[in-house]
This record gives sequence, structure tokens and C-alpha cells, in this order.
Amino acid sequence: MSKRDYLGEFEQLVLLALMRLGEGAYGVTIRQEIEARTGREVSLGSIYPTLHRLEEKELVSSYNGEPTATRGGRSKRHFRLEPHGHAALNRSRDMLTALWQGFETDAGSQAKS
Repeated sequence: MSKRDYLGEFEQLVLLALMRLGEGAYGVTIRQEIEARTGREVSLGSIYPTLHRLEEKELVSSYNGEPTATRGGRSKRHFRLEPHGHAALNRSRDMLTALWQGFETDAGSQAKS
């Protein structure tokens, strides 16, 4: 597997947010979804470079929505999870699940023999 096949923690959060939001997600809604589900403060300055990197990896795609008057005639950049992105999330989940096997999930746990 190449480095391209592995997802970082924040990349996973962004992809999972996209999966939950579905078609038409954009930076602000992605940030809100991550913050609501994790309690972690997230800046838009971290969202967009991550989305760009995921797009380069062909895990997400983007398109411009219609211009809106509330945005001064500018359009929003929307993102969607691509099948390769969904597969990458599944690989990450499977890898983490395999690593967690044999451990209790409560604090102070010990590995099982």
C-alpha cells in the first residue's frame, strides 16, 4: 500500500462528515457536522486544505453551486464522497478494528491473551 492509501485522523473525520451530509455538502456544513459529533472545534482553514488533498487522492469530488444573492453573487463549492473515498474509509475502519481486537474498551484495560 502506498501513503496515498492511508487516511489521517482528520481526513477520516472529513470523509465521515461528507458521508453523513450527502450530496451538496460544503465547508461550513462539514465543519458544523464534525464539531457537533466530536465536540472538537474545527476551523475552515483546516477543512479546505484537507478537502483539496482528498480531491487530489480522488476520494472526493467538488463542483460549484449556483451563485446566490446572499453571497454577493458567488457560488458555494460543494463536495461529494466518491466510491474510492468510501472504500478508503472502510479500509481505515477495518485496520483500526483489527488493531483494537483483544483489548477491552474501558479505561485501564489490558490486552487479552
